[in-house]
Amino acid sequence: MRWAARRSEDPLVEASTAYVRTETFFAARAYAPGLLALEQAIDASPSPSSPEEQAVRGALHMRAAVIAGRAQDADAADTHFEEARRIGDAVPEDQYQGTAFGPDSVRIHEVSVAVSLGSDHVGRALDVASEWTPPDDLPAERQSSFWIELSRAQLWAGLTDDAWESLQVARLVAPQHTRGPPWARETAATLRRLRRADAEDLTAFSEWIGAV
Repeated sequence: MRWAARRSEDPLVEASTAYVRTETFFAARAYAPGLLALEQAIDASPSPSSPEEQAVRGALHMRAAVIAGRAQDADAADTHFEEARRIGDAVPEDQYQGTAFGPDSVRIHEVSVAVSLGSDHVGRALDVASEWTPPDDLPAERQSSFWIELSRAQLWAGLTDDAWESLQVARLVAPQHTRGPPWARETAATLRRLRRADAEDLTAFSEWIGAV
């Protein structure tokens, strides 16, 4: 993708490639190098003037906030998230260069950032969910991500009923995507141990998601 992007002579394509390329850093758990690569891409992206240019840069900040959280760099996570929120409030929610961005996507990533930073930040994720849930017109994968991350936060907070419900909503919205993240399987396995009254349903779910 990087080879092709350079030959496109389109800086927005190069920026979008940097966004997608971050998946390799997530998969390898190379969070600090991934954050550095994204920050370099932000610096190289064009100064935003059009809504599309704003959205592409905002998406880079949004993803940088999450990977900074995974790197346990709270200051960088907050800095990138606030910039993503500022840009997200200035553009309508839509697909830009193949990536959903806008105020709703930024809210979903706020939950992800909080969970990435760990259980001490669980309140931030729960606060978002207390006043907002993803609208149906968002991409199903983006909605599912919200419910999966929220389920982790709810489990850490001892809200096992809510955590179980959130996992079921994630499956309803995007079943194939729900089976992907390892932390969705971890949450299901933990709930299965804790909620013996729902053992049959949770066992079926855990088998479906690959947690047992």
